[in-house]
Amino acid sequence: MPRGNPEGPDAIEQRSVARLMTVAEVASVMRVSRMTVYRLIRRAQLKAIRVGRNYRVRSTDLDEYLESQAVTGS
Repeated sequence: MPRGNPEGPDAIEQRSVARLMTVAEVASVMRVSRMTVYRLIRRAQLKAIRVGRNYRVRSTDLDEYLESQAVTGS
């Protein structure tokens, strides 16, 4: 069995091509304020990457967050 990343090469490739979004772009997609996005990042509810003094959010991480917040009808 080959050694390496347990996620496999496909997961690595998908992560590397995920689009990096600014806080403003994330806020626009979610239709919330930038402050709300910063709060989600600070509370570790939304994964982000620190680039200098700014944050970037992978589009895949935003998708995961939004999926986790989905509400099913009861």
